[in-house]
Amino acid sequence: MNFIEAIFLGIVQGLTEFLPVSSSGHLELSKALLGSELDASASMMFTVTVHAATAIATMVIFREDIKNIIINFFKGNNEDRKFSFAVIISMIPAAIVGVFFNDAIELLFSGNLILVGSMLLITGVLLLITDKVESRKLELTYFKAFLVGLSQAIAILPGISRSGATISISVLLGIDREKAARFSFLMVVPLILGKMILDVDDILSMPTSSGGNQLLFLIVGFCSAFFTGLWACKLMIKLVKRARLKGFAAYCIGIGSLTLVWILII
Repeated sequence: MNFIEAIFLGIVQGLTEFLPVSSSGHLELSKALLGSELDASASMMFTVTVHAATAIATMVIFREDIKNIIINFFKGNNEDRKFSFAVIISMIPAAIVGVFFNDAIELLFSGNLILVGSMLLITGVLLLITDKVESRKLELTYFKAFLVGLSQAIAILPGISRSGATISISVLLGIDREKAARFSFLMVVPLILGKMILDVDDILSMPTSSGGNQLLFLIVGFCSAFFTGLWACKLMIKLVKRARLKGFAAYCIGIGSLTLVWILII
């Protein structure tokens, strides 16, 4: 990997984390197109790093919400405290998968483009279904939060859009679209930052190669993902409120199909 590739991959992450098109899937496709020679562990490390960047971008955009969640957890009214607990409950499935299946997850980020293409098709179909659902404003229960959390755990698969899956499941469960987007973006922040903290020793000990320390490439990718993510997060909130997801559905189905055709050709 070089600095140009790190910047490019960071931009890809920043743009696609908040748009319902699967950032992890696009990172795997981009690495393949760039001819990246990263092994599964290093590839996963870069992916986690740029995801941390967009998680921090989320914290910047939703800083007031995060502050209120922390305050309400301890002394908020019943409704606000319930939302805080719902965010915590939603993290449980992905946390369990991350702790007990970390090695298996790393193998998913080793350029398996058949998996990426197939999962992009599933994402596209899910978005098409969601786009046709009329907006409702049902209560966000703990059970619904757990179901949304399950969709986030499944979205660890590259090609399944995390934001697309969690927002879609939320909307299908009757949660207001704007609240669904807000909930979706907030629930991932602790998970990504937690993973980053667990991997900090590995990141700091990255070896020197390709004429420069890999740590510098992680920093460059982090910065480009962060600043791009700030813009993309605001855009996604507006799009979800307007229920304009069918364009992203068509995009996912198109990219997924092209990926599978590409694999067959090469």
